[in-house]
Amino acid sequence: MQSNELSNIELLKEIAEFLNEETEMEQMLQGALQKLLEGTIFETGWIFFINKKGQQQLIAHEKLPRALQENDCRHLQKGGCWCVTRFQNGDLNKASNIIECKRIVNARKMNSKDHGGITHHATVPLQSGQERFGLLNVATPNTIFFEDEELALLESVAFQIGSAIKRIYLTKQEQQVALVQERNRLARDLHDSVNQLLFSVTLTARGGVEMTEQQEIKETFKEIQYLTQDALTEMRALIWQLRPKGLESGIIEGLKGYGDILGLTLTVKVKGVVNLPATIEETLFRIAQEALNNIRKHSGVLKAELYLTVTTTDILLVVKDEGRGFHMNELKNLPSIGLQSMRDRARSVGGTVDWVTEWNKGTEILVRLPY
Repeated sequence: MQSNELSNIELLKEIAEFLNEETEMEQMLQGALQKLLEGTIFETGWIFFINKKGQQQLIAHEKLPRALQENDCRHLQKGGCWCVTRFQNGDLNKASNIIECKRIVNARKMNSKDHGGITHHATVPLQSGQERFGLLNVATPNTIFFEDEELALLESVAFQIGSAIKRIYLTKQEQQVALVQERNRLARDLHDSVNQLLFSVTLTARGGVEMTEQQEIKETFKEIQYLTQDALTEMRALIWQLRPKGLESGIIEGLKGYGDILGLTLTVKVKGVVNLPATIEETLFRIAQEALNNIRKHSGVLKAELYLTVTTTDILLVVKDEGRGFHMNELKNLPSIGLQSMRDRARSVGGTVDWVTEWNKGTEILVRLPY
C-alpha cells in the first residue's frame, strides 16, 4: 500500500473518530473541516447548509483568505453560485472541480490583493442516503484543478460528515419525542392530582358559604373560593401549555383554544399560507402563549388581536391589546412578564421580539422568525 493511501486511511479514521464523539452540529462541522485541511493539500474550506427552499446558510469555515472573510464573509453569505444552483437542481452528486466561482470572483473584484491566491474550488454534496444537507467546498492557492484521487478523498470525508449530520438530527428528534412524552406525563399528573384537589377546595369553600350565617366566615370562605378558582385557572393553563389541545389542527386553532382557557376574546387575522416547520411552529406558539398570559395578568383587559403574516422567508406575528401598557424602562422590574423568555426563544431560531408600549395606550408585541 502506498504511503499516501495509508495517510488517507489514517485521516479518514481520525475524522470518523472525531465525528462519532461530537454532539453539537456547528462544533462538529468546524472540527471536521479543520482536520480535513490539516491532513490534505486543501488549505481553505467552507460549508453551506441548504434547505428545501434553496435558502443557504454558511455554517462553518476555516482559513479563509481575507477577501472572503471581510464583512462577516458577505461574499459567501449572499448571492448565488454555480455549485449551489447545481445542488438545488439535483445535478451535483459527487465531488467536482469548479471552473469559476462567482463568489470568489466578486471577492477578488472588491479586494484584489487579499484573495490569497484562491481562484477556484472543489465542491461535494453533504448527504446521507437520499437526504441532502448542503455543500462542502475546499480550495488551495494557485490551484485550478484537483486530481481524481483528491476528489475521491473529499467524497469519502463528505460521506462521513453527511452520516454524522443525520445522526445528530435523529438524536435531536429522539430528544424532542422524549420531551413531549415527559410533558404529557407531567400534564396528566397535574390534572389527576393538583387540578382535582383545587376543584375539591373550590366546592368545599362554596359549601362553607352556604352552611354558615356569620358574615365574617362567609367572606372568608368566599375569599378561599376566589383564590382557589384563580389557582385552578392558572393550573389549567399550565396543563394546556404542557399538552396543548388543538395544536394538531394548526397554530391558529391552538392559540384560540389557549385564549379560551384564559378567558380572552381573540381577533385573529392571517395573511399567507400557514404551513410551518415543527420547530418554528412550537417556538412561535410558546412566544404567543407568553404574550397572551401577559395580557390576562397585566393589561387589565380581556381582548387581544393577533396578526400573523407568512412570507417566503419569514413569519411575522403581532399581538396587540388596548390595555394599560407600560413604560419600557419599567419592564425590567416586571420579571413575571417573561419578556426575556420570549426573546430567548426567538433568538434560538434566529428571530427577534420587540415591544411598542406606553401607559394607557396598550401594548404591541412584534415577533419575526425566519424559516
